[in-house]
Amino acid sequence: MWKKIILFALFFVNYTFSQAITTTENTKVSIITVGTANEAHTFYGHTALRFRDQTAGYDFVFNFGYFDFNTENFILKFVKGDLNYFVASNSYINFEEGYKAENRSIYEQELNLSVKQKQDLFTIINKTLYSNERFYTYKFIDRNCTTMVIDKINEVLGKKIIQFNQKQNSTYRSVLFPYTNSHFYQQLGINLIFGTKVDSTTTKLFLPLDLMQELEKLKLNNKPIASKTTTIFEAKPINTKSFLDSIFSLSIILLLIILINKKGLTIAYFIIQGLLGIFLCMVGFYSMHEEVLWNYNALLVNPLYLILSFFILKNNTKQSKYIISLLFISSIIYLIWMVNKAHFISILPILLANLILLKRLSRKLK
Repeated sequence: MWKKIILFALFFVNYTFSQAITTTENTKVSIITVGTANEAHTFYGHTALRFRDQTAGYDFVFNFGYFDFNTENFILKFVKGDLNYFVASNSYINFEEGYKAENRSIYEQELNLSVKQKQDLFTIINKTLYSNERFYTYKFIDRNCTTMVIDKINEVLGKKIIQFNQKQNSTYRSVLFPYTNSHFYQQLGINLIFGTKVDSTTTKLFLPLDLMQELEKLKLNNKPIASKTTTIFEAKPINTKSFLDSIFSLSIILLLIILINKKGLTIAYFIIQGLLGIFLCMVGFYSMHEEVLWNYNALLVNPLYLILSFFILKNNTKQSKYIISLLFISSIIYLIWMVNKAHFISILPILLANLILLKRLSRKLK
């Protein structure tokens, strides 16, 4: 969650620091949850593990989810989903100050583990940290900073104590949707690029703040698995809501396109939609991220709009009518499919604008 980058020099310095740790009764192991903020990489929070012992004089965190921006073909690897992420450790004070500087809340929950469990947990993570296991392929839902921490703790506990236990019939998309409520266009983009997987029923605990809430009520052998949540730093609220970044500005833009009623403007709008549709399809075929596969949003921003634009420019009435019919059908199918989806209201202005423009064009061609 954070900026996900660390200098390798610090990486190896931290290796020397943490290598010889032996846990005692004084050792405290905590899950640190970092809150959300207003940059894209901060929307969903962050999870880390803290080890500290005042008597022994150490205080550091293990962080999953780092990557190197200098990786060759970084963007292509990131989109494809085969970018190497890795785990690293650094001093807690640097960790805390970094997130304070980003104005992100920091919460701590001390785990109720035995000395042996603490030592086992450190040994497992430290082994991962300094072997080939430190590199892993990131998956937005299935393998991230939160799920990696959960897996390590459950391994020490000997069974899946920490897991998804909520009863409500929610989907991954509906769980994620509120995190971007103050960022309409980014929310729209995220939900357009996500495919069918995020509409499946939630069965996995994968978000930092959800993990924090689960730990507050979770018990092991009739004892709380973690202490009450301590607030280390409370972020100052910042109002980021803007008319320009809202469904209202999008609605006005689309309304102007409809009211101006110029052939060139309409074609430009269709071309943009077609190109976006091709992008969604290409990402679905290219990427290994399951979240972007089988993207039905291509029925909305449909590649057929490019073909329609071509036939309109060529004054090919017959083929234009045929493509318009196909676009009407795909729009109706999309409308039916979307009724119960979390992002239905967000895309509704686009869908309505498309139907109005297609209907108008159909009448002109008659």
